[in-house]
Amino acid sequence: MRMIRFWLAALAALSVAIAPLAQAQPQRRQLLEYPSIHHPVVGTRGMVVSQNAIATEVGAEILRKGGNAVDAAVAVGFALAVTLPRAGNIGGDGFMLVYMAETGKSVVLDFRSVAPVAAKPDMFVNKDGEETARASRGYRAPAVPGTVAGLALAHGQYGKLPWKDVVMPAWRLAAEGVVLTPDEAFVFSWAQERMTESAAGQRTFYKPGGELYKAGETLKQPDLAWSLQQIADHGADAFYKGEIARRFAADMKANNGLITMEDLAAYRPVVREPLMGTYRGYTVATTPPASAGGATLLQMLNTLEHFDLKALGGAGSSGALHVMAEAMKLAYADRYRFLGDTDFVKVPLKGFTSKAYGAERARLIDVDRAKPARALGAGDPWKFESPSTTHYSVADAAGNVVSTTYTLGADFGSGVMIEGTGFVLNNQMNNYSHEQAFKAAETGGPAPLNAMAPGKRMLSTMMPTIVFKDGKPWLITGTPGGSTIIDTVLQVIVNVVDFDLNIAEATHQPRIFQAATDTLEVEPNFNPDTIAAFRAKGHPVKTAETMGSAQSIMIDKGLFLGAADPRRPGALAVAP
Repeated sequence: MRMIRFWLAALAALSVAIAPLAQAQPQRRQLLEYPSIHHPVVGTRGMVVSQNAIATEVGAEILRKGGNAVDAAVAVGFALAVTLPRAGNIGGDGFMLVYMAETGKSVVLDFRSVAPVAAKPDMFVNKDGEETARASRGYRAPAVPGTVAGLALAHGQYGKLPWKDVVMPAWRLAAEGVVLTPDEAFVFSWAQERMTESAAGQRTFYKPGGELYKAGETLKQPDLAWSLQQIADHGADAFYKGEIARRFAADMKANNGLITMEDLAAYRPVVREPLMGTYRGYTVATTPPASAGGATLLQMLNTLEHFDLKALGGAGSSGALHVMAEAMKLAYADRYRFLGDTDFVKVPLKGFTSKAYGAERARLIDVDRAKPARALGAGDPWKFESPSTTHYSVADAAGNVVSTTYTLGADFGSGVMIEGTGFVLNNQMNNYSHEQAFKAAETGGPAPLNAMAPGKRMLSTMMPTIVFKDGKPWLITGTPGGSTIIDTVLQVIVNVVDFDLNIAEATHQPRIFQAATDTLEVEPNFNPDTIAAFRAKGHPVKTAETMGSAQSIMIDKGLFLGAADPRRPGALAVAP
């Protein structure tokens, strides 16, 4: 790749830079050439990339102290609960994709939250079957959190440093406080109304009388520091069976919530095999359900393999993006119909991600014209069956890599902070298909695959992903962004594989989003000529907000190339 070649040349130049000038050959090149506008951060001993600069530095310091990629990833996860409380969390859930160089194996740690036993479908819809605000805010919106159990499982199986060493950096941040950036101060003003759901949240994030913290001021979180100390001293049991759990259950009971001590004690993260696919000779490892993202990504890639995207115009062209949008439209239609928690429902995963099914879907795409979503619809993968969120990526010098996406759901989740604990709870109960389940019950039809059930994981778009080249991790990526996650990861992969962009260029490219609808969404300030070309091909176009916040690493020729997505302020890539 162009950027790889440039940096290799730059490093090679260091070996001759000290040669005596008198022995230098006649200079033939007059000017340095920089082939790219966007440059990744370059390291030789690893890389940490996250949405928050302080959390990134925590991970890099863990690597400097001899920790491996898993140690750093766990430390970043806890640190983000302090520094990025709108998404980083110990009250939410997520997925971690781990590759360990010693074994050459990849595993997915699924710590998606589950519905509490007391949850009933009619709690979240009105008499007409419409989902109510209770599914999204307040004490009934949270599902049983999985983050602490997931991070503890990762460290227990693959970590190198003592547990306390990876938790205590977050404790120090909570106890000593963090200086707020302008963006971090602003988000508390945005969240002020949502955080009225609990008195603890108001006390933690706002001054007496509701006065806002200003940029440059220090925010201390003593209750969260207490929780982190409990976790550092007693492990995940502190959260699910110990004093944190007791405070959790008591506050839930006092506010007519659903989660009990029994729900917390019963929670288990799950170790799963990653979904594996290929794209133009590269191997892709990603997350299985209850993540819907991984299977949907692989179907999109299988479909796009039947098109020469470079010949259609290359990166950013209307020709290539049109075909990508149509592949997105097809895959999203299938996602909504066929995917759910495989511990509860049967899902056609092999058919859904098969090359043959990708070829069948590709035949529906017209390279010159958009087709209406209703005309495309969902396919039949069964016949091919043989069955606010944040992301961070970490790589170490030994070749271990970790890709993690975790979430509270909405920004600041349910708006509920458990009294005396300092952490905000998720609002994942709104991620079940409540309205479709109500209609199915009314008509006697089959329940949707994503219908709520006690202990069941709700469907997710989170999809930490690793792309392998010649059997070694090459691209580690993922993003927040709700429904835009899948399309964002797809575009990062296509940008580096099909269009030979360096990872910073691939990250900075303008993005599109296409679900199973006719409307094609584009980011702000999208090229107007490209938009006109989209419309000429039959796409109704809508300008939306920025899409995702991909935090990615590329490893090539012994170099670690980190790219922090500029779409959300504060992201940073750091080489240890």
